[in-house]
Amino acid sequence: MGAPQATTLDVALVQYDIAWERKTDNHERIERMLLDAGVSSGALVLIPELGDTGFSSNLEQICNDGGLTLAWARRMAEDHGWILEVGHAEQAPDGRGRNCATIVHPDGRVGTYQKMHLISVLHEDRTYDPGRHVLIAELADGVSLSPFICYDLRFPELFRLSQDLGANLLTVIACWPTERIDAWRQLLIARAIENQSWVLGCNRTGTDPNLSFGGTSMVIAPDGTVLAEAGRTEEVVLKATLDIETGMEFKNRFPFTGEKRPELLGSVEVVRI
Repeated sequence: MGAPQATTLDVALVQYDIAWERKTDNHERIERMLLDAGVSSGALVLIPELGDTGFSSNLEQICNDGGLTLAWARRMAEDHGWILEVGHAEQAPDGRGRNCATIVHPDGRVGTYQKMHLISVLHEDRTYDPGRHVLIAELADGVSLSPFICYDLRFPELFRLSQDLGANLLTVIACWPTERIDAWRQLLIARAIENQSWVLGCNRTGTDPNLSFGGTSMVIAPDGTVLAEAGRTEEVVLKATLDIETGMEFKNRFPFTGEKRPELLGSVEVVRI
């Protein structure tokens, strides 16, 4: 059975200062922020990269809890009717980490994307392994989401591959540092324009033991128009309503993505939910 026809989609991006390696505190904070913001049932909710712990490499501390974050996300989806995208870590059988974005749908569907590009200057590759597939989640008729994580944003071919596979809502959850926040903003807009797709960028704010983070979460239309943008330091639920029909009309008027040459793209494994 296909997803229902949609003309609009409410989105809510949770930008906050993540409590370092304290999952329960972060879960409680996120839920309180969403309820206080009056986020509607059926909304798509984004939580930043490793949003339950912060950008930690301490896998023993952040992974060995029996899947606490995914259990919490399932409860949130069931209780409130939200579609959640949560950033969290998993530990593989060999002990290495997986930096994940998991989509949890109130209808029971769950799908996980594992970050493909690991940032070596922050030594992420010493602890985590890169993923091997893109994820495409059908949210509604005409709305297909593909999630990405932070450093992936610098690699446009990955977004183009997902767009070619049918995604038209591209999300980026991140722990993006303040010193490079201008690049974050420009790259998000570029990904929207070049793929004629909605782009949501959900970044954290505040600090951890190593870095300061620049917020600036954004909602961007397929023509590059910024529909909503958070400040660098504020803790906020950034809300917007995507007009799906208007986005499709824009793409139909100027359908340049249909003129790309697929043979130049290569291929990638895809998982669909």
